Amino acid sequence: MDNKRKAGFLSRYFKLSEYDTTVRTEILAGITTFITVAYILILNPQILADPYVIMGNPEMATKISNGVFIGTCFGAFIGTMMVSIYAKLPLAQAPGMGLNAFFAYTVVLGMGYTYGEALVVVFLSGMLFIVITAVGLREAIIRAIPDAVIKAITPGIGLFITIIGLKNGGIIVGNNATLVSMVDFAQWRTEGADVSAILGALVAIIGLMVMGVLHARKVKGSILIGIVVSTLIGIPLGVTSISSINFNIGEKFADFAEVSFFRMDFAGMFSGKSLFETIFTVTLLVISFSLVNMFDSIGTLFGAAKQSGMLDENGEVINMKQALMADAISTAAGAMLGTSTVTTVVESSAGIAEGGRTGMTSFVTALLFIAAIIFAPIVGIVPGVATAPALIFVGILMIGNVKDVDFSDMTNALPAFCTIVFMPFTYSIANGIAMGLITYCLIKLFTGKGKEIKPLTAIVAIIFIAKYAFMTLG
Repeated sequence: MDNKRKAGFLSRYFKLSEYDTTVRTEILAGITTFITVAYILILNPQILADPYVIMGNPEMATKISNGVFIGTCFGAFIGTMMVSIYAKLPLAQAPGMGLNAFFAYTVVLGMGYTYGEALVVVFLSGMLFIVITAVGLREAIIRAIPDAVIKAITPGIGLFITIIGLKNGGIIVGNNATLVSMVDFAQWRTEGADVSAILGALVAIIGLMVMGVLHARKVKGSILIGIVVSTLIGIPLGVTSISSINFNIGEKFADFAEVSFFRMDFAGMFSGKSLFETIFTVTLLVISFSLVNMFDSIGTLFGAAKQSGMLDENGEVINMKQALMADAISTAAGAMLGTSTVTTVVESSAGIAEGGRTGMTSFVTALLFIAAIIFAPIVGIVPGVATAPALIFVGILMIGNVKDVDFSDMTNALPAFCTIVFMPFTYSIANGIAMGLITYCLIKLFTGKGKEIKPLTAIVAIIFIAKYAFMTLG
């Protein structure tokens, strides 16, 4: 009886019937999102600790890695739970890939700031987000994005996560001559060749086929089943490793308390340099973090909302301000917990493709982020080649939205095209939106349609031009 009452409460709170979904579907979607994004729990600590490995301080690197792991779990939990309870959307939040690399390799390794000082920059960008969200500026910026760019965001993200999946699955590899190429499946014929890359790519392809077949047969949980099947197939092939399971988390919590939890170093940030130089540099860094984070989250928000049918009659995301505020608060909270920028992650689309439509999906994902602190070793055995096909498969579902783009009018087609192609080919949602806005303003201006450009659209485009010209951000 108690379980039925709980299920009834959840159904009413998240309005499951209104969105034509069920508790079972939402739970499956939440699990799928978590499994797809769980690699961040493993990779984020490695990236943030790597500068100290490079600088020859392995002891500090270990402490930061342990502390960031706990901070990542807590930060992802807070952000995702806020989206669930406050915004009631099926979106997950976690430290953003790309932003964590900028944190580690540009701010810490390149500019010489410490881990604690870099956290200050993230915290300040989060506080800036909270202010501009509270006054409605972020919503105004979203409304200033022209329709041509808005309609291109979803297919653009589809291609973006597809290339991530192809890379993570080892299906495409780097090539000095052509930039990228397909993995050489014939290398097994070479004596002494390492065939692990071939086996990983095959596991990813098998997983993709499993998902496609199950989805075509309308089997619920097709993406999750595909991930599990890929993981199991990878065990005898040596792709899935189960030999390093270690449940000792006491050391991680000790290091979290020592180096990560509320360890923002404001004093260190302002020592050793002139006040003007420090303020100028920190301001540029905060703007750089903020621009990329804002347009990454905006793009993900729109793409996911359109895919899940959570746009209102005006074409705006339902509970948009609440979602943006959750994103802002989680960025600041993540810095206090010792991790890089927490933002809405594109992998949320996997859960949405599995049928997630409400905040109950993210509620389940949030709980799993906390459980991951204990069960991280088990989560960690799911290889990247097993989650890669989920990203590719979601890309298939999202690319279909390209039919909504108006290619008959070149003044709309060019910015839409730039939005779509710059996302995968520059590995950034923000770059795609930025190039879409810049080219939109330019082509409208030079074809005598300047009146169609909203003032705020032009301002944002100019800010992006200045960012590309004067600010370093990969």
